[in-house]
Amino acid sequence: MDISKLSLVELRAALRRGDISSVAATEAMLDRIVDVDNDLQSYLTITDELALEQAQAADARLANGERTPLLGVPVAVKDIICTEGVPTTAGSKILEGFVPPYDAFVVQQLKAAGAVILGKTNTDEFAMGSSTENSAYFTTRNPWDHERVPGGSSGGSAAAVAAGLAYAALGTDTGGSVRQPASFCGIAGLRPTYGRISRWGVVAFASTLDQVGTFGRTVADTTALFQAIAGHDPNDSTSLDVPVPNFEAALTGDIKGLRVGVPKEYFIEGIDAEVETAVRSAIAKLAELGAEIVEISLPHTSYALPVYYLIAPAEASANLARYDGIRFGPRVTGSDMIDSVKKTRARLARRSSGASCWAPTP
Repeated sequence: MDISKLSLVELRAALRRGDISSVAATEAMLDRIVDVDNDLQSYLTITDELALEQAQAADARLANGERTPLLGVPVAVKDIICTEGVPTTAGSKILEGFVPPYDAFVVQQLKAAGAVILGKTNTDEFAMGSSTENSAYFTTRNPWDHERVPGGSSGGSAAAVAAGLAYAALGTDTGGSVRQPASFCGIAGLRPTYGRISRWGVVAFASTLDQVGTFGRTVADTTALFQAIAGHDPNDSTSLDVPVPNFEAALTGDIKGLRVGVPKEYFIEGIDAEVETAVRSAIAKLAELGAEIVEISLPHTSYALPVYYLIAPAEASANLARYDGIRFGPRVTGSDMIDSVKKTRARLARRSSGASCWAPTP
């Protein structure tokens, strides 16, 4: 059996049966990372020693009959999400060497669920991009064709899952940064309802748009990871204080009677012909499986992109103002505080120095 080819759900079942150990699954992932990731470059940091310690602890808990949701399952985390004792750079040199003293809420949830954390994945700098070419460190490649991009900004997470370098991964999505790379890499990605997953401990881009999302090789894998990290967090004022349903149990495959709204404004002049064909084929398949297809109207659709390009840069300018080399990250010394901030940003922030353009996912 090639452990690395198992889905998360298959691995979890095998771990619970005792057919496979978490250490064996973790070593399989780490071995593939060594073999594959020099070319792919999906990871910024590999926490191999920590992962093996977590895997050993998971095996002991499994042997004692524990059954937490992700016990022993190796996963990856986008490097915009804080991890205690592990570097978090947000893909920027201005945070090079920053090691958070705490875990983000979603990382706390992963650990409580028993997951093994393999490392931190590459991202466009501060999650602003749609190709993972704008990381300050290196470009991540599409695992299916290294001449193509994996999408972004969560391209490292998507590429790692698609290449079998993690069973699932966390990303973030402000304007498509989970959904688009999932599509580019041929895996499942979920951007949840705003407020369903806490953003506490996630480096902010645009606070009214940012959400943590999940990647998996299958919809069931993506859902299992989502199930484990969802929940109310009093540290996040936007976190929804509502019960978390059993999303995994809802994956019965039966969609008879499900009403699916198809906005007529989404089929407009200029849409790529192949994209339209694929979307209409998917709609036809849903109807064939018993869903009720209903045409709806979202009359403000044409304003969505212009509004995004007003909100996202405005909030980014406020959120990124804190990266000045004073409280954390490297500092370039100048003649006074203002000069120091200018020199730090000019030398360390790619967008300040003009080394790359800002191209967030629309």
